[in-house]
Amino acid sequence: MSLQFVGIDPDTETGDSPTVWVDTDKRELLLQGWTATPDEEEHIYSEAGTAPGHALGVPPHETIIRIPARMMHIIRKACDELDRSADH
Repeated sequence: MSLQFVGIDPDTETGDSPTVWVDTDKRELLLQGWTATPDEEEHIYSEAGTAPGHALGVPPHETIIRIPARMMHIIRKACDELDRSADH
């Protein structure tokens, strides 16, 4: 696995650190964020419904995470990194 750190929430405090990495071998983003509470998950599905091909709810092996909007530039940077690694 070729993990590369991309960035951390610029407003982070010790121990509270949404973070972004890329795995250039698997061509995946790895995101660390705040876990949505069961109430938040229920609200998400009641507001948004389901996506085509997606069952209601979150499977046990998945989770919904929250990433602050102030990190969008970091996520874009991670996507650009994956694009660059595909060219090599």
